[in-house]
Amino acid sequence: MSAQADAAEVRVLEARITELEIKASFAEDLVDHLNAQVAKQQEQIDALVREIAQLRKQVPEGRGDGAGSLRDELPPHY
Repeated sequence: MSAQADAAEVRVLEARITELEIKASFAEDLVDHLNAQVAKQQEQIDALVREIAQLRKQVPEGRGDGAGSLRDELPPHY
């Protein structure tokens, strides 16, 4: 191979490497963004789990399944 052919091949390889570096940079940015989104969603899930636990504590015992006397379901003016 000639020196000119070697130089052309080096330029092609450098261009390919640069293109791969750009793609890797975008992929890394996307992974960081998705990781932040997953962390945010996990915080929301944890908050909802705590809220559900608090709501369950507020439900009187034996009433969580909706069973009970029909008289208990009558409006107060009856």
